[in-house]
Order: sequence, then structure tokens, then C-alpha cells
Amino acid sequence: MSGNTAPKDGTVAPPDGQVDRQLLRIAFILVLGTFMATLDATIVSVGIDSLSEEFDASVAGIQWVTTGYLLAVVAAVPESGWLADRFGGRRTWLAAVGVFLLGSVLCATAWSVTSLVVFRVIQGLGGGLLPATGQALLARVAGPTRTGRVISVVAIVPLLSPVFGPLVGGSILGVAPWPWLFLVNLPIGVAAALLARRHVPEVPPSTRRAGFDLRGALLLSPGLAVLVFGLTEVAHHRTVPAVIGVSAGLAMLAGFTVHGLRTRGTPLVDPRLFARPPFGAAAVALLVLGASVFGTTFLLPLYFQTGRGMPAWQAGLLLAPQGLGAAAGSVLVNRTIDKVAPRTLVVTGIVLILAGTVPFTQLGHGLPDAVIASALVVRGFGMAMVGAPVMNIVYSRIEPAQLPRASGALNLLNTVGGSVGTAALAVVLQNRLSARGPDISAAFGDTFWWVLAFCLVAAAGATRLPRTEARKP
Repeated sequence: MSGNTAPKDGTVAPPDGQVDRQLLRIAFILVLGTFMATLDATIVSVGIDSLSEEFDASVAGIQWVTTGYLLAVVAAVPESGWLADRFGGRRTWLAAVGVFLLGSVLCATAWSVTSLVVFRVIQGLGGGLLPATGQALLARVAGPTRTGRVISVVAIVPLLSPVFGPLVGGSILGVAPWPWLFLVNLPIGVAAALLARRHVPEVPPSTRRAGFDLRGALLLSPGLAVLVFGLTEVAHHRTVPAVIGVSAGLAMLAGFTVHGLRTRGTPLVDPRLFARPPFGAAAVALLVLGASVFGTTFLLPLYFQTGRGMPAWQAGLLLAPQGLGAAAGSVLVNRTIDKVAPRTLVVTGIVLILAGTVPFTQLGHGLPDAVIASALVVRGFGMAMVGAPVMNIVYSRIEPAQLPRASGALNLLNTVGGSVGTAALAVVLQNRLSARGPDISAAFGDTFWWVLAFCLVAAAGATRLPRTEARKP
């Protein structure tokens, strides 16, 4: 017995635009899943050295603990829309929590690097489904008049997770053995599942019941995973697998696009969706901005540790100002998202991210910690002003039945932008390190010029967003 006391038609009263206590409770429950999945990725990155010692593995081998999880997430996101359509939003979300927890338990019992990588893939399949299905479910429950405000609250979680991950991971390893890097997920996941069964309303499956796009799934998900793998190999100077991976990945993605345009059925992700305003402009903004945001989250901790010799927990602590800025920005967005034109919020946010990124291009000149902290506050504030308004633009202008697939597409873009952007920046950084020699700080500074370029492309896409104000309650 689920004990669910909420309505089963996917709506929550009152539908007058007010975000009441019931809706906030549902948002909190669903965001626990996103928090668990996004936090885990950064927690484990801190424990790579400990895992390498535990399993007597090389750095190249143990890195697959992170890479395998990332590839599984990229592979899982496109299927989220079909699964929610077929089985219902809440049921799909609960199943994703279950798969993630199963993978976490298996990871904690791993006996070798190979078994740990396999179990991380299982964990990543569940983790990849959680953000997309949770957002779609929340948007469906909230309705178009309340989506913006409630999304502005929960959108801060992916921004804070990379900040707190290194701190949490370092703290765990300071008092407990490595399996607790994975077991820490259990209380969060179990609590989220129990609360969801009681308080999150059931959203019925789609009445259209489109068949599963098997050909699209065989092209899109593996194509993305192979592309990310190829870019990762470029960063490690493995030429042959890099060329094969990038070429095969791009070819599979091109094949998926042709298939999506020609198929008579419902494609896994409809390429035509990106040609419809405002989805196309939102897609460009999220894709490129994901590369900038996640790329910076990759570059700065690495700079603190390799360029300044800081431990992982201290590097994570220095990223805390970005989280503070994101929290402040989310408060502003929550108060203005229904009153200010969405394009104004997004473009302003990207400009702030640009302004906060410029100082990092000067890392080679001995940037003081106070300047780094101030820049991170500005970046965090700007980041909070982008994600929620972009999602509100799309969610408030799309039919409820299309929300699962639209949410899957948006999360896919954010994930792909983050993973491909990070891999691309790793390649740039490796080249700059080779060119700069012992001047590590200057190499990182050179790489941040590419981050600035990503931001400029995102700003160009954002200017195509609607001029009109967001819908009023």
C-alpha cells in the first residue's frame, strides 16, 4: 500500500499560481533524488586516490569509475521521456531511485576495479533518469502558472552539488572506509522513496502509448557515450581510440538525426523539437552554458590541487562562494520569474557568468584568493538566473503530455553540454600544459578563454528567447 493521499490525476490544488506548502513538499521530495545523483558524482571523484590504492589499480584504470558513471548517465537520459510516457512519472522516478540505490549497494561491495566500474554503470543508469523524470513530474504537478517559481527553487541543487561534493567526500574518507562513499546514498534514497509514495501524486501514463524507438535508442545513447569516450581518449593522447570514438559518435548522432526526421513513429528525442521556438534557442543556451558551468567546476578544483597543492576538501571549500552566489540568485529568480521577461533574466545571468569568468583567464598572474572568491559569487549568482527561467520558458509553453520528453531533451542537452564541454576543456588544458611547461597557472588561465567563448555562444542563443514576460499567475 502506497499510502498516497494526493490526487491521482497529476494536479495539486490550488491552481491559482500560488506555491503552497503541499507543492513545496513535493518539490523537496523530488529534489532529493536529483541531489543524491548529482552529489554522488562529485563525492566519488574525491575518493579516486583511495580507490586506486584499495584495488591496486593504475590511474588510467581507476578513472573508469568516474567515466563509466558519466557514460551511463548520458545513455540513460534520452530514455526518460519514453519511460515516463509508458509507465507514469512517479512510477518511473521511484524505479530510478531503486536502480540507483541498488547500484550504490553493489558498488560498496565491489571486489575489483572491473566489478566497481560495472556497478557504477548500474548506478549511473538510475542517476541519469532522476533529474529529468523529477523535473517533468514536478512541472506536471505544478501546472504552467506555477512551474517557474517552483523550478527556481529546485534548480539550485545541481549548482550546489559540485560545491559540496568534495567537502562531503573528504569528510567521509576522514572518518570511514571507502564503501561509505556509496552507502551514504541509502538513507537519502530510502527517505525520498517513502516520502514520494505518500505525498507525490501519481501521474498516469500517456494515453498515446507510443512504441519504443529501438533504432533511435541504438543510435542516440551509444552515440553520445562513444563521443564522450572519444573526447576522453583525446585528453589522454590515445590517438587511435580517440579518432575512432569521435568519428563513430558523430556518425551515430547524424544517423539518429536522419532517423528522427524520417520515422513515422515517435522518436526517442524529436529533432524537430529544436526547430520550434523557444525550444531551439533554449537548447543552444543550455547546451553551451552546460559546457561552461561544468567545465569550470572541473577546471578550478584541478587548478587548486595541481597549481596550488591544496587537498581536495580545501579545494571544495574554496568553491563554496559559488554556492552562496547561486543561493542568493535563486532567491531573486523566485521573486521575479513571473514578473520579468525571461530573456532579460537569462541574458543578465550569462553576462554575470562572463564577468565572473574573466578573472580566471589571469590565473597565470597570481590571482588573490579574495578575487577568486568574489568571481565565484558573481558566477554563482548568474548561474541561478539561467537554468530556471530557461526551463520555465519551455515548460510553460508546452502541452502537459509532452513534458516528459521535453524534460528529457533539456536534461540531455545539459548533460551532454557538461560532459562534452568538460572533455573538450580537458583536451585544451592538456595542450596548454604541454605548451606552458612548468607554468601550470598560465595553462589554466589560457583554458579559461575557451570557457569565455562558450559563454558568448550561450549569450547569442539566449538573445533568441521570447521578449515577452513570463506568464502571470
